[in-house]
Amino acid sequence: MKATHQTQEVFVGGVGIGGEHPVRIQSMTNTETSNAAETIKQVRALARAGSELIRLTVNTPEAAKAVPHIKEHLLKEGITNPLIGDFHFNGHLLLVDYPDCAAALDKYRINPGTIHGGKLRDRRFQKMIEAAIRHKKPVRIGVNWGSLDRGLLAELMDENAKSKEPKSDKVVLCDAMVKSVLESSLLAEHYGLPADRIIVSAKTSAIDDLIFVNREIARCSTYPIHLGLTEAGLGIKGVVVSTVALTLLLQEGIGNTIRVSLTPGPGGLRTDEVRVCQEVLQALGLRKFAPAISACPGCGRTTSTFFVELAAKVDGHIRKRMPTWKTQYPGVENLRIAVMGCVVNGPGESKHADIGISLPGTNEAPRAPVYVDGAHFATLSGPTIAEDFCAIIEKYIAANPAPLMTDDLNQRMRGMKGAG
Repeated sequence: MKATHQTQEVFVGGVGIGGEHPVRIQSMTNTETSNAAETIKQVRALARAGSELIRLTVNTPEAAKAVPHIKEHLLKEGITNPLIGDFHFNGHLLLVDYPDCAAALDKYRINPGTIHGGKLRDRRFQKMIEAAIRHKKPVRIGVNWGSLDRGLLAELMDENAKSKEPKSDKVVLCDAMVKSVLESSLLAEHYGLPADRIIVSAKTSAIDDLIFVNREIARCSTYPIHLGLTEAGLGIKGVVVSTVALTLLLQEGIGNTIRVSLTPGPGGLRTDEVRVCQEVLQALGLRKFAPAISACPGCGRTTSTFFVELAAKVDGHIRKRMPTWKTQYPGVENLRIAVMGCVVNGPGESKHADIGISLPGTNEAPRAPVYVDGAHFATLSGPTIAEDFCAIIEKYIAANPAPLMTDDLNQRMRGMKGAG
């Protein structure tokens, strides 16, 4: 998909954003940054899950003091994912008073709405931009509708009230967000920050508003854009609204980094937000992260839950093995796998995949044919079907270092059989 919003190229800790670079995945820790051990643990988990940029709250002197230690520890582990400092209210003090923190971070997130107003706002904003210049760091100028510059909003509301054709309050609010982003970015450039060190964002909790403000920003600028609903919500609701919002904008070529701000459920994993981002980008064909698994939803023909358990085991096996496969077998993410539950669509779907299995449905013979590259390869039965099928996947990947990168299916099948 070709981007319609042509943007500047910005590098954050060696990770390219905008330009011709792929859409990047960002996440944020919810630990107290001053608790270095817990923050390191969560950054490690987010990085392993696939988050390419990770944001930390830097809101106190204790948090600022912890950042260099966190960075140093992660680098010793080989975790080089860029760390972003999230500043509100006192960022102008922390970035100046704790230069080691300012140097350790790879990017600063600045919210114009939490710096207060008037000349005081401009001076505090300038201090943060000067810190970015001094330490050669990019910034994200991020506006949220829940913390919008009240002075700017009041000004636009007053102007609108005097208009012959006044807009709704909602439209004025969106206009204020766009203006805040663009004027703050130009002010940063005025203070000396190069345009190719600026990323912008404008977040709301409403899909239609998010789309409106980001379309306007894309129309008026070439800054890379970070996308996401500011509070997506819990569980399925959060996943759905985030998917809809991101999809509509990404389909238009708008968006260079994304985050899904899910509220974790009891016992939920922070890494879930990374998984959702990956699934959205893979579903849109923008990036690939892991082999795609087509799985039967089940019906009255599949009263057994075995195919559900098998699909879960296959998915778990793939996600466990992906860190190793990605380094050993480039292209493995292109693999297509099918786990089907009966003879209606099972054989056909299995033949369309690179590797597929068609399980027996209710009252069907207890045998599961396996298809490789469209041809029958083996028939599995007994209590070890899951293990046997995962072994076939392993054998296939080992025999085909770059799945789907060659059209010679017969050669691939011969290689797989030889690997056994």
